[in-house]
Amino acid sequence: MPSTTDQQLRKILTDVLGLKPGQADGFAADTGLFGHLPELDSMAVAGLLTEMEDRLDIVIEDDEVDGELLETYGALLAFAEAKREAA
Repeated sequence: MPSTTDQQLRKILTDVLGLKPGQADGFAADTGLFGHLPELDSMAVAGLLTEMEDRLDIVIEDDEVDGELLETYGALLAFAEAKREAA
């Protein structure tokens, strides 16, 4: 059973990137994001991070954002879950 954070993150990705309904449901931990999803470009990153902050009630510092964070779905989910646990 996916965690609440997992479910919310998939919804955020779908909403922010305009993905097809259900597309994010198929994301596995090793699913590539930045550089793999054409919808996730440098302009979309800021919107994605802002929505994550708003919907997950977390604060993402600028120095926490790097290429590895957005490399795979699993990396982004692990980051979001760690931020929520620390909040």
